[in-house]
Amino acid sequence: MEANQPDNSLFEVLRRKSQLKQDVYQITHSTFRLFKNVILEMVADYQQKYNGNQQSIPFEYRDRGEFELELRFGGDVLIFMMHTNIFEFSRMHEVMKTTYIHDDKQRSYCGVINIYNFLADSFRYNRINDLGYMIGRVFVNKDNHYFIEGKREIGMLFNNFSSSVMTKESARQIVESSVLYTINFDLLTPPYDQVKEVTVFEMQASLENMKLRTGKRLGFRFQADHEEFRQ
Repeated sequence: MEANQPDNSLFEVLRRKSQLKQDVYQITHSTFRLFKNVILEMVADYQQKYNGNQQSIPFEYRDRGEFELELRFGGDVLIFMMHTNIFEFSRMHEVMKTTYIHDDKQRSYCGVINIYNFLADSFRYNRINDLGYMIGRVFVNKDNHYFIEGKREIGMLFNNFSSSVMTKESARQIVESSVLYTINFDLLTPPYDQVKEVTVFEMQASLENMKLRTGKRLGFRFQADHEEFRQ
């Protein structure tokens, strides 16, 4: 092999690809910890602002392990969940058509942090059939750049992959936007025909195990809900 020729042997390809994924994983994990620290600061700010007099309106952090965290506020729950694997975008994804990716293909490898919204009562009463909604997912690459696919302002405000760098300030903006979206993402009654019938078994079951599902957009397709907010 000539001195200036790149080493494309099997072992070297394996080493480079694995190192890239390890680097992206570490950066994504750091981003997840950043979300945790930001949420803890927001909880402290909330408690300080109201001097502990919250009038039964919670705003609190709950630890769910190394790769999950929970923020409860009002009647809602946000769960941030980091995936432990690294992904590349499909060839048809809009990100793959950008100059930013064309200049360095390795930038298309990302870690993912998903943001889900659930009703607090779903956990409080163990309503295991209730629905939650992914309101956004945060992609982070080897350069600590990020963008978000998500609902309404979440996806619209944070979609410049080439210039958006994950910092404490940007992490706080993402959390605040997620909370604001959730507050305005109201619980809608399902269509009457969908809930007009109930079996004897369902009625006799305890509230915790009831089969009548609750969700903010129950009875409406998620895609239709997505289009509603994109207009």
